Amino acid sequence: MWGLLYLFLMLCEPLCCQAEATAAPVTPQSCSLDCIQQGSPACEYCRITRSDVRKALGFNSIERFGSCIPWPCFELLGDEDPKICQHYVQAPNDVKVEFLNDSNSQSDTIIVSWKPSYYGIAFLRGFQVSLQALGGTSVACQLFLFHRNLSLPASHAQRVYKSDPFPGLSLGSQYAVTVMALPVPEKWERFYRSEIFSTRSCAEKNGFEQCKNDWYPEHIEVQQEGSAITVTFNLAPPNLGIRSYFSLCCANGRKKYIDIIPDLTTNKTHHSYQLSDLQEGTNYTCEIAANEVDAVRKMFNVHVMHTQKEDPSPRSVTPSLAFILPLSLVAVAVLGGCLAIVIRRRTKLQMKKFDIQPDIIDKHEEAGNQEELVSLRKNRLTPPRLLICYSSYDGPAHVKAVMQLGVFIQQHMATQVCLDLWDSLSVAEEGSMAWHCRQIRESDFVLVMCSRGFNQRPKPEDDDGDEDQAYSSDAIIQLIGAEVGRAKARGQDLSKYMAAIFEYSEETVIPTELRLISHYVLTGDLPLLFSHLHGVALHRPGAYLKIDHISEKGFAKVPAGAALQWAIYEAGMALEGKGQHSLEEGD
Repeated sequence: MWGLLYLFLMLCEPLCCQAEATAAPVTPQSCSLDCIQQGSPACEYCRITRSDVRKALGFNSIERFGSCIPWPCFELLGDEDPKICQHYVQAPNDVKVEFLNDSNSQSDTIIVSWKPSYYGIAFLRGFQVSLQALGGTSVACQLFLFHRNLSLPASHAQRVYKSDPFPGLSLGSQYAVTVMALPVPEKWERFYRSEIFSTRSCAEKNGFEQCKNDWYPEHIEVQQEGSAITVTFNLAPPNLGIRSYFSLCCANGRKKYIDIIPDLTTNKTHHSYQLSDLQEGTNYTCEIAANEVDAVRKMFNVHVMHTQKEDPSPRSVTPSLAFILPLSLVAVAVLGGCLAIVIRRRTKLQMKKFDIQPDIIDKHEEAGNQEELVSLRKNRLTPPRLLICYSSYDGPAHVKAVMQLGVFIQQHMATQVCLDLWDSLSVAEEGSMAWHCRQIRESDFVLVMCSRGFNQRPKPEDDDGDEDQAYSSDAIIQLIGAEVGRAKARGQDLSKYMAAIFEYSEETVIPTELRLISHYVLTGDLPLLFSHLHGVALHRPGAYLKIDHISEKGFAKVPAGAALQWAIYEAGMALEGKGQHSLEEGD
């Protein structure tokens, strides 16, 4: 019996050890460099600070790495045994982001957790965790190392490791977190894992009543007495500091804008204002919001009813008056029609004499009635210069769509477009790479039209010049990625570079090097692209950017927009057919 009990305990011991290994997450500890290098068991999972790296490297130029901490595996662990930092370790698994509760209402704090891969886990020396704001330049890094004598078994692949907190993240923003397994031999590629996440909004973290941009009136009451229409709404809490509001009503192409400044000395919770000069028997769509940038707008409807006018006292009408009055009205109508025809004919003759086109005048008058005015930056004497890069491996239909996009941008978006298709002589003289390098330096913006061709290579038998172009496109993307990396390292603005896809592509075709810059889906994001090129705000209190020929539906009303729409449709059909053909060949 004692022998059976002993055997049972021996079988349970590995299970207990494994449960112990997977139970509690491993959190970083503060260790000295001597403890790590000597291999003391007390220094199992240690955080490495910038001062530790500066001490190990022995020079004061750590600032060249920016705010990120490099992983000096050789300097910290490889002095006696260089091979300790040369083994392959695969990327971590199950990367997760956890939000922490902190007292700062203006930012978020996160902790990153992950599990190591069992491939190469015996040679694992540590991890580096980096955090990057998408579309920005801010970078934060944390470095964690094991002591030199540690060798993890495969069962520890179920352990959960955690980072230190990353504080001060902007609310409502997107970030990319990357967990890298150390050491990192250059010949391996799958040594890191990245995840994209969004921080909480102000309302999600602090509550609706604590956020200025997220607040909007919840209670709106509309009353009509005669021709007077009164709107009552609840005011924002005093702690938000909102002192003014606006209201905008629209119907039949007409708009009514009202600035609202409540008197807080009389009522601090509600305010009423009057709507006047509205057409009777008309349904208006109205919105009200705080007079703040990007404030949420509350929609409501107003139905203006007909007001009953007092009828005059009935008067006796003699038969002669009842007979004469209609005849008089008919005569006046006939004379008025004749007079209008004469005047209109005379006006047309005068217009013809001075070569005036009435259609243009009508369009000018309609344009003058628009309330939203778009003002471009006055300090720019010339239109912005935009370089468009693309891959020709997706076929002539895709190239045609890129060319039509360039035509539309140059004709209707006040932008000078640079495209190698339009400068073939200079490309032939300088070479494709040299031409693109010069255009990148001289252009104000660079737009990369991403497609499947960036991730594919032509077959060897397709030796028709497309192969050179495909590899040239890949080199250009690497060149732009290097420029983005240098700009990020120097803390420069990344707004010069943009990535975009047509509607028939997926965002997964955007190369990794371009994930940190702004990207758009065309043609739906044409207004956003216009805003990026000219620095014009899409929204402001009481108005929004509206240009007919670059709206989501209005771009196709001009010839260049219609040609672009048709070219995108043809390219999408061609790529779909190419994909089906590839599947049939695979079968």
